[in-house]
Amino acid sequence: MSAATGRVVTDLAVGGMTCAACVGRVEKRLARIDGVTATVNLATGRARVVHPAGVPFADLAAAVERAGCTAAPLPDEPVGAAPTDGDDDGLLRASVTAALAVPVLTVSMAPGLQFPAWQWVCFLLAVPVVTWGAYGFHRRAWHHLRQATATMDTLVSLGVLASFGWSAYALFLGGAGAVGMRMPFSLTADPGGAAHLYLEAAVGVPLFVLCGRVLEGRARRRGGSALRALAELGAKEVCVRAAGVERLAPVRELLPGQEFVVRPGEKVATDGVVVEGGSALDASLLTGESVPVEVGPGDRVTGATVNVGGVLVVRATAVGADTQLARITALVTEAQTGRARAQRLADAVAGGFVPCVLAVAVCVLGFWLGAGGAPQAAVTAAVAVLVVACPCALGLATPTALLAATGRGAELGVLVRGPEVLEGLRRIDTVVLDKTGTLTTGRMELVEVTTAPGVGEAEVLRLAGAVEHGSEHPIGRAVAAATRLRGGAGLPAVDGFAATAGLGVRGTVEGRRVRVVRPDRVTVPGGRLRTALARAESAGRTAVVVELDGRAAAVLAVGDTVRPGSWRTLRRLRDLGLEPVLLTGDRPGPARAVAAELGITAVHAAASPERKAEVIAGLRAAGRRVAMVGDGVNDAVALASADLGVALAGGTDAAIGAAGLTLVRGDIESLVVAVRLARRTVAAIRTNLVWAFGYNAVLLPMAALGLLNPMPAALAMSASSLLVVANSLRLRTWRASRGVR
Repeated sequence: MSAATGRVVTDLAVGGMTCAACVGRVEKRLARIDGVTATVNLATGRARVVHPAGVPFADLAAAVERAGCTAAPLPDEPVGAAPTDGDDDGLLRASVTAALAVPVLTVSMAPGLQFPAWQWVCFLLAVPVVTWGAYGFHRRAWHHLRQATATMDTLVSLGVLASFGWSAYALFLGGAGAVGMRMPFSLTADPGGAAHLYLEAAVGVPLFVLCGRVLEGRARRRGGSALRALAELGAKEVCVRAAGVERLAPVRELLPGQEFVVRPGEKVATDGVVVEGGSALDASLLTGESVPVEVGPGDRVTGATVNVGGVLVVRATAVGADTQLARITALVTEAQTGRARAQRLADAVAGGFVPCVLAVAVCVLGFWLGAGGAPQAAVTAAVAVLVVACPCALGLATPTALLAATGRGAELGVLVRGPEVLEGLRRIDTVVLDKTGTLTTGRMELVEVTTAPGVGEAEVLRLAGAVEHGSEHPIGRAVAAATRLRGGAGLPAVDGFAATAGLGVRGTVEGRRVRVVRPDRVTVPGGRLRTALARAESAGRTAVVVELDGRAAAVLAVGDTVRPGSWRTLRRLRDLGLEPVLLTGDRPGPARAVAAELGITAVHAAASPERKAEVIAGLRAAGRRVAMVGDGVNDAVALASADLGVALAGGTDAAIGAAGLTLVRGDIESLVVAVRLARRTVAAIRTNLVWAFGYNAVLLPMAALGLLNPMPAALAMSASSLLVVANSLRLRTWRASRGVR
C-alpha cells in the first residue's frame, strides 16, 4: 500500500474464463469502479487489481461476477497455480457429446443408412447433446445477452437451438416423424412445406466447438507452469543457527539477520552473506555462469544456488519477496500477463458477426412473410441463415491445424504451446541465444593440456587424474573423467589426499607429491606454461596448474564446449532470414570465445536476469521481432518477455514453462525445423480461415434468398468443416526437408 496515494494491490483468483473475450470483460467491469485498474492473466486465472484502500473485496468480486466469472481471494499456495475448475467437466462433456453425436451425424448424412424410425433415434440421441452437452454455450450466451454483448458462444447457442427447434417442429408437427421417412434433398426453401430435419447440425456444432476448447484449455493450463516451477525452485527448509544451536525450520520463518547452515548438496535458502566457511556454488540456474563460483567469508550468495563444496554459514540479508528469485518470479508474472491479453480472431469477429447474422435472419423472415410466402418457407429460410452461419469451420480452423502441427512437431522434436506461438515464430527476425547449455554443452570438459619441457602428457594426466578422482569439485571431475577417457582407467592409489576449498587438491602418488591448484597459488615459470595460461584466459576457460614435487609441470584448461551442430544451425537460421544475438550471464571471455567460434557479432555478456529482459525490450523497441532461446531459470524472464520464448527440454521447468516452444531433443538444431513447420502451419491456418469466412460470405446470401434450405445448409456447414480438417491433416505428413522458407 502507498501511503501517499492510499492505493493497494489485491490479487484475485478468477474462475470461469474461457477465452480472451472473458479477460476483456472482467477488466472492463473492474475498471467501472472509480479508481480501479486491473490486469487479468488468462494463463494463471489471476487478476491483479490496483484500487483505493476504501474499496472492499466484495465490490471487486461483484464486478467480476457481473462479467460472468467468479472471484475469490488468491489461495495461500505457490504462485502461478493453474486454474483447474471445469477442466475435467469440459473433457467429459466433449467425450459424451462425441459418443452421442457421431451416430446422428453418420445416419443423417447418409440416406442409405436411414432405417425405419431413424429420425426418432437420432432425436433421442440429440436431446442430451443439445441440453447437457451445449449447456455451457447456452448459459454464457444468455448471460452475454443480458449484458448486451455477443461472442462465439452466442452464435453456437443460436445455431444449436435453431436447428434442434426446427427439427422438433418437423418431427412432431411437420410430418417428418412418420416411420419409413427418408430425408429428402432440396436445395431451396420449399414453399410446398416439405419437412426436413437437420439434427446433424444440432449435434455437430457443440461437438466441434467443445473439442476445440478442450485443446485451447490444455494450452492455457500450461501457461502457469513457469510460475509454479519458479515457486518450487527455492529451498523448503533451512537449518537456522542461533547461539550455537542448529534447528530445522520452514524457509518462510527465516528473518533477515539470522544465520543458517548450508551443507554440500543443499540449496542456499535465501540471499545472504557468507560469515564462515568456503565452498563452490553452482549458480548456473540464476546467473548462467558455467563454472561454479568460489565463495568465502564476506561474499554474497543468492537463494536457490546449490552448494557443491564445503559447509557454509550464511547470514540472511533478504527474504520473501525481496530475494532475487522472487524478483524473477514477479517479472515472469508481469510478462505473461501482458502476453495473455491478445484476443483471438474468432472472438473479435463474433462481436459484429452475431448481431449481423441475427439481423439478417429477422429480415429474411419478415421479407418472406411480407412477400406472401408460406410461413414454413419463411421460417425455413431464416433457420437456414442461422444454420449456415454456425461457426464450425471457423472454430475448427485453428485447433485442427494446431493439433496436426503439434503431433507432427512432437515427432520431429518440437513442442508448441498454441497457435499464437506458431504465428509469432513465423514473424521472428532475431534469435537471441543463451550460451551455457544452449549453444554449449553446459558441462565442464578438459579442453587443452600443456606440459613443461621434458614432462610427458600421459604421465601428468595419470597423476593428476589420480588425485582429482577423490574430488567432488566440477573441475576435478572434468579432469578425472578426461583421464579415464584417455586410457587411465587403472589409476594409481593416492596417499594423504586433501582438498582445500578455493585452492585445489593434493596427495602423494607413487612417491611423488602431486598438487592441482589455482594458478595464483603457485609459481608458474615463463614460456610454454605462461602462454597456455594466457591462452586459456583469452578463451574464457578455467586453468589449473599441476605441480609435481614442488615444480609446475602442466597447465590444464577446462571449459564448456560448443554443442555439435550449433554452427550448422546458426547458418541455417541466417539462411531463413534470422539474425543471431548472444545473450549470457557468463563472463565476457567465454562469451566472446563462443561468439567468435560461431560467427556471432552481437554479444551481451555478464547479463543478470533483469539485464536480459532489458536487452530483449530494447530489441523489441527497435522494431525487432525477437525469439529468446534458453534453458535456465536465469533465462525465464527473457523467455517470457520476448515475442517468443524457446526452451530446451533438458533445461529447467521454469524455462520450459515460460517458453512457448520447447525443443524436445535438447539442442537448437530443432529450431530450424520449428521455424519451417511454423510457416507451413500458419499458411494452413490462414487457408482454413479464408475458407471459413468465404463459405459464410457465399452461402449466407444464398440462404437469405431462399436458394438454400436448412438441410443442404447443414451439409455445406459440415462439408466446410471436413475441408478444414482435411487441409489441417496434411500437416501430419509434412517433412522438414520440404519445409518452406
